[in-house]
Amino acid sequence: MLSEESSLGLSDLGQIAPEVQGTLLRLNEIVKQRDQIQADPTLNAMEKTEKIEALDLDGCPIADLGLDFVLPGHPNIELRRGGRDMAVTTNNLHQYISLVTHWFLAEGVSRQFEALREGFDTVFPMSRLQMFYPEELENVFCGSGIGGTNHQRWDVRTLAESCRTDHGFNQDSPAIQFFFDILATYNRDEQRLFLQFVTGSPRLPTGGFKALTPPLTIVRKKMDGNQNPDEYLPSVMTCVNYLKLPEYSNREVMRQKLRIAASEGSMSFHLS
Repeated sequence: MLSEESSLGLSDLGQIAPEVQGTLLRLNEIVKQRDQIQADPTLNAMEKTEKIEALDLDGCPIADLGLDFVLPGHPNIELRRGGRDMAVTTNNLHQYISLVTHWFLAEGVSRQFEALREGFDTVFPMSRLQMFYPEELENVFCGSGIGGTNHQRWDVRTLAESCRTDHGFNQDSPAIQFFFDILATYNRDEQRLFLQFVTGSPRLPTGGFKALTPPLTIVRKKMDGNQNPDEYLPSVMTCVNYLKLPEYSNREVMRQKLRIAASEGSMSFHLS
């Protein structure tokens, strides 16, 4: 969206086609070996040619792999004009890697992305986005970076400052202390499941918990006199970020019930 498609490369392909990226990375190692041979001042031209022709992938010479300049998995898409009749060799392998990467990340989605740009521009001028870095735009559109490479755990202090307690609970209630301690241990996947269960979205807005509107509110789930809280799951009202939490007897029971509710109940109306 910032017109920086040229900055995308082989390292980004894993997010779109990890299997293709894995193969291209292995082929790229052969390209690196070829470049090292060509730059070796101790070898003459004939020796360089012999060594380059001897390069292989798992014992198979590049010319014998049967590759041509056609997009993997898409036999009707040529990477270049006449690509179907052009064999991939050690000498043009770098071009093949570059073209496959470009097609997956840019050329192959150019029409769809032009439609996205056109539609987006009717709502908000695309030119105004130039003030942002790509990472900032991701936070604006997708929320706080759960799922990114720089995963951050939630800390108890921030949770206490950002969440509200009501109807039977206060910040000093043992159950609330258990709750914050448990959330502070969550890994990325557990965070996503919990947020999906409580808010209906797997991500927090930009600004994290403090920016959640309305704030996450934790209340004590009412039980009849003869009911054991340890036998019940928490429930939620996702439209107002409202968590009804039984007053469990200990931290481990709460951890187990939260896990079950988040992993199995996010799509269940019974827990809403």
